[in-house]
Amino acid sequence: MGALGLGMALGLWNLADYQIVNAETYRKRADERRLSRQTLFAKRGTIYDRNGNVLTSSVECQNVYANPKLVEDADEAVSALVELLGVDEEACREKVTRDTTFVYIKRQVDQDIADALSERGIKGIEFEQTMKRVYPYGTLASQVLGVVNIDNEGVSGLESYYDDVLTGTNGSIVRERARDGSYIAGGAYEKVSAKDGTDLVLTLDVNIQSVAEQALADAVESSGADYGSAIVCDPATGEILACCSCPTYDQTDLANTNSADMNLRVVTDAYEPGSVFKTLVSGMGIDLGLMTPDTTFDVPAEVKVGDDWVNDIDDRDYAMTMTLREIMRRSSNTGMVLVGQKIGADNFAEYLDAYGIGTKSGIDFPGESTGIVRERSEYDGSSLGSMSFGQGISVSPIEVTRAVCGIANGGVMTTPHFLKSKHGEELDWSDGEASAISAETAELVKSMMITVVDEGTGSGAAIEGYDVAGKTGTAQRADASGGYQKGNYMSSFIGFAPTSEPAALAYITLDGTPYHSSAATPAFKTIMEQALSVLGVKRTRS
Repeated sequence: MGALGLGMALGLWNLADYQIVNAETYRKRADERRLSRQTLFAKRGTIYDRNGNVLTSSVECQNVYANPKLVEDADEAVSALVELLGVDEEACREKVTRDTTFVYIKRQVDQDIADALSERGIKGIEFEQTMKRVYPYGTLASQVLGVVNIDNEGVSGLESYYDDVLTGTNGSIVRERARDGSYIAGGAYEKVSAKDGTDLVLTLDVNIQSVAEQALADAVESSGADYGSAIVCDPATGEILACCSCPTYDQTDLANTNSADMNLRVVTDAYEPGSVFKTLVSGMGIDLGLMTPDTTFDVPAEVKVGDDWVNDIDDRDYAMTMTLREIMRRSSNTGMVLVGQKIGADNFAEYLDAYGIGTKSGIDFPGESTGIVRERSEYDGSSLGSMSFGQGISVSPIEVTRAVCGIANGGVMTTPHFLKSKHGEELDWSDGEASAISAETAELVKSMMITVVDEGTGSGAAIEGYDVAGKTGTAQRADASGGYQKGNYMSSFIGFAPTSEPAALAYITLDGTPYHSSAATPAFKTIMEQALSVLGVKRTRS
């Protein structure tokens, strides 16, 4: 009787444990074995260019998986999977013979291929609806757009920056399975529909973007550069019409992609800008009232900056009297050192802050570099002189772009940006506007930049029928010892047109060119001609 009573007590305790004490835990364990939850992936938002062209969108596809418990003929299954999916035969056989009820064979399989496989009716081979990105224009703007991972999460570019907007809310299907993994007819079933992500319209123009990528690739090849970058924007609004780096990459073939080629170097890299920086320095001197384009300087053949002697590219061995306009036209380093000395270190540092040099531009893109810009207290004997002609300071091209946009736009700097509208509404980016120089100063600097293109080092950027303002740049590349490499330069050109009411500004950089050159001007000319044509800008010169 005692044994019987103890047995009954234990039975009651187990019953209470299952039904009362740990009922929820056991219920969850049973559900995990009995219920199958399948994700219904939301359709990621489509990204358009400014004219409504689809740059990337999501399409339905299928994840193919196997339930080895249901596979009746492993040879048949492996043969079909290898034939239609192109998977490795040995790896595939190992998967379809595992002691499990679920294993992925291949993810994101095109719908037509999945349909062909489904028609084979192979037991144990099943399908899961999912999404993948497609690119109607191939690799165009790949660095701007970025990529998503296998789970449709943005991991680079605008896909990452606007991931929370583009990503929808996944749904689910819950179904009841038997012990062998097959679905039970009439069993538990619950479906929660997915909610798609938001579409975005970018400021990019596919026609300008296409020409920019090709012109940049041609310039990198012809100049012998290691890589290059290009950006085209509307200086009045900050809208980016085109942006790219070379080399580029294929979003659909990441296995064979160099990760460095995924960088949008305009934003992520920083360089010594070289002589394009002289436009900003000239603006400082004029805005302070210390000089005009006609102010003269007695420019020596060489001038000492810190412990080094600086001379001009023409290697002249005699002094010259030059106006500020002539210093810009010739791109005289020695002349600009004198300009910097007249501005003074305190004023120089204040204007760098006003131009936004050393701070983020506000661009809607991840990974922006702010370079290396010394605080005023950190200046040494060479800082002011070297920065005056664009060395001894490291900045990202997007910072320089924003600052020169201020010159083009009557002194008002705008926020460079890619997003034009979402939810069908245009965004207002005017909060980021700022002024570094006056409108009057900007006009005088523009006049000198016209001279650079009409008569000076930027003549290769001249465009028939238009007044073009611009500035060449050639910066030596620093080496690990703190000096400069021989035969390794960054050639660049920044300019805008038409000068009176600029419709587009373009900045081209070619890093690793083996010689002093105006290698960037042909690319600028090609890109700007296309931009002016696409934008319908009327000729300003007969």
